Formats: sequence, structure tokens, C-alpha cells
Amino acid sequence: MMRLLALVLALSLAPVVAFAAPAADPMTAPVPPGYFAFQEVVYQNDGGGPDDHAYFERLLRHVAAHIEATNGQVEIRVVSFASGVKLFQMAKTDAALAASLDKLRAKGVRFMLCRNTMKGMGLRPEDLYGVKGEDVVPSGVAELARLQGLGYVYIHP
Repeated sequence: MMRLLALVLALSLAPVVAFAAPAADPMTAPVPPGYFAFQEVVYQNDGGGPDDHAYFERLLRHVAAHIEATNGQVEIRVVSFASGVKLFQMAKTDAALAASLDKLRAKGVRFMLCRNTMKGMGLRPEDLYGVKGEDVVPSGVAELARLQGLGYVYIHP
């Protein structure tokens, strides 16, 4: 009887081994609800020479992926200055870049351009694809700092 009691006690104190379902494939599992809190993000776009076009395509893909990953729980601003303004020059004749910009704008992404750069390049908003007066900020770098001061997270891909 003592042996039986000792065995029952030993089994009751033994760690329980749970047989869980196999873990979901991390490459295909959906993002759990509530995983991302709402985000405010500012991306820096100052070009990506020597191949600005490839850089702009990557930048726009990153922004689109950010929106998709967060299920739209994000406010994104892209501040363009220096060679980054070329994106909007190229988009005037590049239908794929123009379409990417249009899709992101439709999802609420705000593109902001540096007035200092535009002046230096002899450009006005109407010279650039989809740029309006309200998209022009006094200084791209100062706008990055202003937005960070307001709590935006800074990303420079």
C-alpha cells in the first residue's frame, strides 16, 4: 500500500507533458490580432545613387509592405529631399512609379518635398508627378526632425 501511495504521489508531482498542436508556419501564419499598435512613421527619401530608380522601387515596396503588415494601422509620411525629389521627376514618365505613388497616396501615405531642394533644382510643384503646394515643406531635414519631435518613428531604408 505504501508503494502505491508513493507511486501516486510521485506521478502527481511529475511535470505534465502537454501535447500541443504543431506551431504555425512562421512564413505563412497571419499576424495575430493586436500585434501591432497604431504607428506614426516618417521615411527619409534622399535618393539612392547610383541607381535611384531601383532605390525608389525598393522604398515604395517597403512602404507598401509596412501598410500591409500593420493592416493599415499606420500613418506614414515620406519626406523627400536632395536626390529623393527625382522620384517625382521620374514618375512623370514612368507609369510604374506613378502607379505605386498613386496606390500609396490612396492608402493615406503623405509625400512631402523639400522646398530648398526644389528651389536648388529649379522645380515647382507642377513640374513633379502628383505634387501639390501643400506637399512642399520648408526644409526636408527640418521636417524629419519636426515629425520625430511629434513622436513619429524615423526610418531610412
